[in-house]
Amino acid sequence: MPSVLIVGATRGLGASLTSHYSQKPLTRVYGTSRSSTAPTEPTGVKWLTSIDLSTPNCGTDLASALSKENTKIDTLIITAGYFGTESFDTGPDWDKELKMYTTSSMGPVFIVHSLIKSGILEKGSKIILVSSESGSIALRHPSEGGGNYAHHASKAALNMVGKLLSLDLHDKGIAVGIIHPGFMRTEMTKGVGFDKFWDAGGAVTPDEAAKSLAEWTEGFGMERSGTYWAVRGPGDIGTVEDVTGKKKGDLPTPMELPW
Repeated sequence: MPSVLIVGATRGLGASLTSHYSQKPLTRVYGTSRSSTAPTEPTGVKWLTSIDLSTPNCGTDLASALSKENTKIDTLIITAGYFGTESFDTGPDWDKELKMYTTSSMGPVFIVHSLIKSGILEKGSKIILVSSESGSIALRHPSEGGGNYAHHASKAALNMVGKLLSLDLHDKGIAVGIIHPGFMRTEMTKGVGFDKFWDAGGAVTPDEAAKSLAEWTEGFGMERSGTYWAVRGPGDIGTVEDVTGKKKGDLPTPMELPW
């Protein structure tokens, strides 16, 4: 029976992924929650509570909880994140930056390391790190402007983490993928005022994004380990035509993204 672990499973894309996999027959689904109280839905999910990627013991806590289940994980998807807005005019925010870096790019290293060392991830396992096109340095362009420093930089750091982990885990036969899941209509994007861009930016529901990500993950393996992809293609990447010099319709879906 295949097993899937969603880290950051209670909101947005993570919640939709958890729901998606829980509906697949003969699939064992684990989901993490920062809260000490497990959600009641969806049914059939084994909840692992009090897992906070902004804390240094997140990896050992998760490995300990899973060891009690006496299980191996076939697919690990880390989708936990935090977005705090910043601009040059108002200045950077230390606390927001610290939370974005620890959650997005530090926590995943500790999670993966602990699960590998505890034998929960092994040869044939897949690791999917949910990043964003915002982490691509090459895709930044004057048409978009600056600001949101730690949002972009923490995702760029996650991309580097994914690349380095793919090198460390190559001989173990564990594939690492880094993905942009698409621009989504979530409470997170609404909370930072990005809902005004939903229609023009082609934002999709988390359920739609989860389906695309799961389908892409199904075909992902060692031959593409350490690469960075927009699983839904370039349609929601506002700078892609300026940077590539090509129309979105002439670019592939899925699309491998430049670093």
